[in-house]
Amino acid sequence: MMSKLSFYEDKLLELEKDSNLRYLKNFIQDGKCLIWNNSKLLNLSSNDYLGISINDNIKDNFLSSYKGKIENPSARLLSGSNKVFIELEDLIKNELKVEDVLLFNSGYHANVGIYSSLLNRDDVVFIDKLNHASIIDGIHLSGAKLIPFNHLDYIDLEIKLEKYRNQYKNAIISSETLFSMDGDIADINKLVELKNKYNSLLIIDEAHSFGVYGDGRGICRSLNLTNEIDLIMGTFGKAVGSYGAFAAGKKTIVSYLVNFARSFIFSTALPEITVSFSKYVLENYIFSSSELQNKLFDITNYTLSKFSDTPSKSYIIPVILGENERAVKVSDELIKKGFYILPIRYPTVKKGSARIRISLNPCITKEEIDSFSKIISLYN
Repeated sequence: MMSKLSFYEDKLLELEKDSNLRYLKNFIQDGKCLIWNNSKLLNLSSNDYLGISINDNIKDNFLSSYKGKIENPSARLLSGSNKVFIELEDLIKNELKVEDVLLFNSGYHANVGIYSSLLNRDDVVFIDKLNHASIIDGIHLSGAKLIPFNHLDYIDLEIKLEKYRNQYKNAIISSETLFSMDGDIADINKLVELKNKYNSLLIIDEAHSFGVYGDGRGICRSLNLTNEIDLIMGTFGKAVGSYGAFAAGKKTIVSYLVNFARSFIFSTALPEITVSFSKYVLENYIFSSSELQNKLFDITNYTLSKFSDTPSKSYIIPVILGENERAVKVSDELIKKGFYILPIRYPTVKKGSARIRISLNPCITKEEIDSFSKIISLYN
């Protein structure tokens, strides 16, 4: 008789055979480095783009003045909403110049809640093929038709809008600004043009760009397009060095999310200390100064000069290696030499495009990039 677990065991063995089996590791954080298996490794796989989460001075300054609660054991619509939540939402609303803002517990919670509530089986979504899995999951939950367009190919998008838009009641065009796998950037002006031409809503994911571009306010704000975009999703768990996310945009849509986004309604609210820390960082280190962003851009430009064949235009720099096995091997070799950088494999990226992905922050030095690039040149 077959084991009740045999299906799952076979799937795990299949992943292992394809060099695609993932497992959790036990790290000790040591500034910009990780301690793992008794080795100190420069961390090149973090989304902490401004180095805020590893800056002890920022944390100490915040904690020395914090007087609020740590816990918050309730949903926002019950008793979990208070002054600091409203203050953070108002801060983002004013800085992004949008009508309203709603906090979510994470970028995943936000995207799943947004798309699953705004859409139904009569609707359609046109999404960039490299959009994040959380967007795709939200669309699948809604039952709406999902039509992908080729990455950053707005001719392909318009062909599909022309062909399919009028077959559905409501339509959404969905794109990220900064894409997390290739490090390239969408043409937001063109997306606004197409959403107006084809009577669609436009939802933009700024998870990897909020906190850095546009003096920390994001790419959409830097282009003065926030009023033209129906909804912007941003996160605090990357450049802000905290946790949580937000949806910012039209007041009607935000109010709709409050009433219909299940990932918001049925989740315990963020801890008050987390919301307070996000607000503190935005006010004191991101919206008020460009020092950290400028340091990041400096090390980004230097690193990009070392990898001229990358598609990246940002501080996320993929080195594409091909098959899963090769990406795993190169990652293992770099780890042995003191650089913690993970392989990105199918299904996160398409087959044949497995890679290692460099994620930069201002704490990384040019000397460290020199050492890293010399080593990787032996394998690439």
